Amino acid sequence: MTTTIDDTDPGSLFATLEPLLARVAKPIQYVGGEHNSVLKAWKDVEVRWCLMYPDAYEVGQPNQGIAILYEILNELDWAVAERTYAIWPDLATLLRAHDVPQFTLDSHRPVAAFDLFGVSFSTELGYTNMLQALDLSGIPLHAADRDESHPLVIAGGHAAFNPEPIADFIDGAVLGDGEEAAVRISEIVRAWKAEGRPGGRADLLVRLARDGGVYVPSLYEVDYLPDGAIRHVAPTRGDIPFRVAKHTLMDLDAWPYPKAPLVPLAETVHERYSVEIFRGCTRGCRFCQAGMITRPVRERNIETIGAMVEHGLKATGLEEVGLLSLSSADHSEIAEVSKQLADRYQDTNVSLSLPSTRVDAFNIDLANELSRNGRRSGLTFAPEGGSERLRRVINKNVSEEDLIATVTAAFSAGWRQVKLYFMCGLPTETDEDVLGIADLAKKVIAAGRTASGTRDIRCTVSIGGFVPKPHTPFQWAAQASVETIDRRLQMLRDVIRADRQYGRAIGFRYHDGKPGAIEGLLSRGDRRVGKVIEAVYADGGIFDGWSEHFSYDRWARCAAEQLEPYGVDLDWYTTRERDELEVLPWDHLDSGLDRDWLWEDWQDALDETTVEDCRWTPCYDCGVCPQLDTAIEIGPTGRTLLPLTVVRKPGLGG
Repeated sequence: MTTTIDDTDPGSLFATLEPLLARVAKPIQYVGGEHNSVLKAWKDVEVRWCLMYPDAYEVGQPNQGIAILYEILNELDWAVAERTYAIWPDLATLLRAHDVPQFTLDSHRPVAAFDLFGVSFSTELGYTNMLQALDLSGIPLHAADRDESHPLVIAGGHAAFNPEPIADFIDGAVLGDGEEAAVRISEIVRAWKAEGRPGGRADLLVRLARDGGVYVPSLYEVDYLPDGAIRHVAPTRGDIPFRVAKHTLMDLDAWPYPKAPLVPLAETVHERYSVEIFRGCTRGCRFCQAGMITRPVRERNIETIGAMVEHGLKATGLEEVGLLSLSSADHSEIAEVSKQLADRYQDTNVSLSLPSTRVDAFNIDLANELSRNGRRSGLTFAPEGGSERLRRVINKNVSEEDLIATVTAAFSAGWRQVKLYFMCGLPTETDEDVLGIADLAKKVIAAGRTASGTRDIRCTVSIGGFVPKPHTPFQWAAQASVETIDRRLQMLRDVIRADRQYGRAIGFRYHDGKPGAIEGLLSRGDRRVGKVIEAVYADGGIFDGWSEHFSYDRWARCAAEQLEPYGVDLDWYTTRERDELEVLPWDHLDSGLDRDWLWEDWQDALDETTVEDCRWTPCYDCGVCPQLDTAIEIGPTGRTLLPLTVVRKPGLGG
């Protein structure tokens, strides 16, 4: 059966939208027209993507994943990519009242007119924002209710490594790196359309599952045991994979994106040109999903980094460069990269930053290079656990001695502020482990005062609640209850405030345990949790990542109501420890990590046994490299940025 779909240009909604913008806060975020944005004639392209980061413009606009896909897809002369973001309640109310659908920022075309609606999730708390976007667009919330006139809804990003809670709402999910995957999906859609859309939407989904490496939830059946656990997850057809593997981009130097990211018109959370200097991490922190699911380590060489910085600054006019990765100081040539970039931009307004630095990878020479053109603001380190025992459990191989030595060197070199990041609620954690955070902060202040000869030293302690994540050794762990998190944080705060010698020099920032409990429900949930998400949205829940909009009571009430018929509840998904043989909702989704290896690492955690970084040691047989036919790619390459061109401000000569 062949279905003919009207591909007529739907046109811009801006004439209808513009009068409404005068009635909302921050209308500039809906106007579009940013520098480097791309507009294409509808009739000149065959495949049309709408990309969404499911949060407000100020948070979503700087997102690296969306920026990369936007450029890659728009470089295809037969495809177009436009963007949309979560719409604040004031405008959403007006759109409904005036029958105006969700629109793209680039051309203000309706989202529902596109072939594909790609949503990138960094956090599970963005799920309700996706439902609002579907609702405002006139796209049925449930994938089963859509037909060929509706776009395919494709999820990606780190939170899509367990897409089961949103399985009812998406048509497909892409695990892992999106660069090659997005092009492959586009090619499959293009061919299907050129053939006259044979078999309709159902056939296209089979093609994507069979040939595009896309996980299509509707093609998999879940069976449950009487106790609520999963019996098995299996494909409903013989021609699609039993396990869906993640996509891994191996040659980062061949994909130097973003080349010319969009320059925001409104203020955003980050206003810098970001270069991902390597992808992946093998430090083996057991709590860190990002480090586990992005293996293996793949570095960009110094030439590529230098070229990206040069071209990116010219294309954007930005004056800050962020050298990004999960642990940027671990790049095998970071000293050369930072020194040569600092040399190149000496005496200009360009500043360099490493947003992620480990205590044991930090050195003063590196910090001095990065601060050469900028002011010395605070340094941020993440010990994560308050005691050395707990740091062994989570495989954060940082000793108290390492931390004190590092901050002492920093204070001696002129720094005056340090921020320390910890988690509360880690597996095996005790009250004493949490009180160790206060002891560590006091020692940092004492070391700083001694090294600097001044009392003007600050240490800010920032604490987040720990949430066990899929595809990590802690995926079996019991999550600490809200009450436990809140009690320990209160206890720690009281101890810090009561200290007359150091208390005033220690800042204390934390979130209560309630958002973490809901994130835990969503991160380790199965398809039944989709009913909770839908009920929360129907009850007015959106922007759950924002404290002023988040309602724990609403989530808890909806969870109780929607999960009761299945004999499970919020605690069943969060504070319950899983056993080795339990089928986990994401077991059919392959991050490359061997399940037995993850279990063994979980047992090592309970035994307080640490493992080294496999970049510098023999293989620990986690499974990624042989299973995905990949390998660690690191330097040093011996290359340089030469011929070095030193950029100077006008009037400085040269």
